[in-house]
Amino acid sequence: MSDETPLHAVTTTLPAVLTIAGSDCSGGAGIQADLKTMLACGVYGMSAITSITAQNTQGVNAVEDVSPDILTAQLDAVYTDIPPAATKIGMVSNARLIAVIGDALRKYQAPNVVLDPVMVSSSGTRLLDKHAENALTGLFALCRLITPNIPEAEVLNGLDTGAINTADAMAEAAQRLVSQYGCAVLVKGGHSVQGANDVLAEPDGNLVWFRGEHIDNPNTHGTGCTLSSAIASALAQGETLSSAIRDGKAYLTGAIAAGLNLGHGSGPMDHAWQWRER
Repeated sequence: MSDETPLHAVTTTLPAVLTIAGSDCSGGAGIQADLKTMLACGVYGMSAITSITAQNTQGVNAVEDVSPDILTAQLDAVYTDIPPAATKIGMVSNARLIAVIGDALRKYQAPNVVLDPVMVSSSGTRLLDKHAENALTGLFALCRLITPNIPEAEVLNGLDTGAINTADAMAEAAQRLVSQYGCAVLVKGGHSVQGANDVLAEPDGNLVWFRGEHIDNPNTHGTGCTLSSAIASALAQGETLSSAIRDGKAYLTGAIAAGLNLGHGSGPMDHAWQWRER
């Protein structure tokens, strides 16, 4: 007989968070960035893939959407077995898939939905056709928070490109979207208007600015995915919306500041920066 004491598993639980988004084979954005962020932020990450992309730090070369049936099956599998305490929605490129997501959010009464409206790139390139854009805005009423960048906030408000060019304009755009859709809105400043400052408008009229540190690093692939996933992770752990955004921005800032340099274009961030030896 062995004298060794057998090991017994200790039962533990973690808040679960679901990401509904596209896949990035280079690992810097999309599902891959979301799951890395969720692990780093202390939750159990799950995924429902909306599309497969062939992309890297230099651009997107190909996109193939999954079928509505397989997306429905993924969502049913997750929500019926490990109900997420928060759900993050990222890239969804067609109206049929958006309809599937809306049906699932209603059916399962999903809490703490954070939607990153991947409609317009930071350079102003439109990523969705008008039909899909209209379908996407139909999800906003089911969300706790949406996180448009400035070009996306301009599209959602029906403004010309470049119209949001001051802090007051950012705040006004966020408040108009709250009035129109009923969810909280975080307009992200990026590096073009107010440095890295973002503004949150809430349905109760609360307006909060989150000041960000400008970091001189061109490798920022996946920032929107990372921030929205970090916010969803904090909400799943019971944080208030303002606290979740503050913690999410701090995590994102650390990931950028780590200075990871991979690839020949705009590279990914270091999602595991907290664990690196300094």
